[in-house]
Amino acid sequence: MAARSGGRCEFAGCNKYTFEHPLTLQNGNFSESAHIVAFSKRGPRGEEGSRPENINDVDNLMHLCFDCHHLIDSHPQDYSRSVLESYKAEHEARIKHVTGLGPDMRTTIVQLKALVAGKTVDIPIEHVFSAVAPRWPTDRRGVVIDLTANPVDDDASVSVATQKISQDVRRLYEPGMDVEKTQHISLFAIAPIHLLVFLGHQLSDKIQVDMFQRHRDAGSPWTWRTSGEAARYILKVRQKGSDLTRVALVIALSGAINQTDLPQTIDATFTVYEITLANLAPGVDFLRQREDLERFRRAYRDFLAILRRDHPGLQAIHVLPAVPAPVAVACGYDLLPKRDPSLLVYDYDKAKGGFNLRITINNTQDKPI
Repeated sequence: MAARSGGRCEFAGCNKYTFEHPLTLQNGNFSESAHIVAFSKRGPRGEEGSRPENINDVDNLMHLCFDCHHLIDSHPQDYSRSVLESYKAEHEARIKHVTGLGPDMRTTIVQLKALVAGKTVDIPIEHVFSAVAPRWPTDRRGVVIDLTANPVDDDASVSVATQKISQDVRRLYEPGMDVEKTQHISLFAIAPIHLLVFLGHQLSDKIQVDMFQRHRDAGSPWTWRTSGEAARYILKVRQKGSDLTRVALVIALSGAINQTDLPQTIDATFTVYEITLANLAPGVDFLRQREDLERFRRAYRDFLAILRRDHPGLQAIHVLPAVPAPVAVACGYDLLPKRDPSLLVYDYDKAKGGFNLRITINNTQDKPI
């Protein structure tokens, strides 16, 4: 049973690992073998259909956690024999597929955690495992870049945060570290946008990085969805400026950004570009599918190519973003070292009068190798 189930609860949607305590992470057997057709005819589903010749045969048993075992036996009218057999079959087929994958499906989990509006969001390891499948982490604890000890609300604290991000990322790529074996990173990040952009530019483009988005609808919170209308993007010129060496980029995806929202420093000398959604209204839930992120990255790289063509001598882009975390990371990650301009990244703070410059990402240095 344990082998067929992968040591995980077979109740649909649970998937709890049953050989480790969920709180202390201590090893132990916290599973139960549940009969689909009860051992006794008077038990749950005991007389539903023909009884198996061997009531204790593995085909009549489910590997469950305590809570799910109690649920199905307390409510047999809701969990019929056919329902439980379908749960078991789907789960065991998935485990057989995943365990048949080769070592090239390994990944290193990297998390960036920082206070956002004074709060932090923890990411349960079960959500991480669901999101990265069919890849599998070689180290379930992964690498955590933890900035939650201090709020990032002034220039000094931002400087401390960027130093820690830079140090931790460089350590991530050192010889002998997990990334050297996996050659793959699965990134889960919750932080202010300017720190996310900085993180993206610190990550090496020599190692594949998959970025994940936190979803608000039902289902696994960090798993990319596979249905729904795909996002499309459009690049607009909001304002044509008088100085080709002065450029601003508005990225209005999670919310609209009005021209009046821009800081006074973005004056008539600036050419102001905008990347926004072509087929959806800006909002927090538009980024649902992995392809939605990849389409943005292509639109952003196309924009950078336009700058190289139409704005010779450009040294810096003023970036005013309203974007989800993976998009912010991609803005730093897809910036080509020594080729694209630096990024001056603004953060919107209504209490401080709107958009304020928070960080300059100097693009004259190579990323870690």
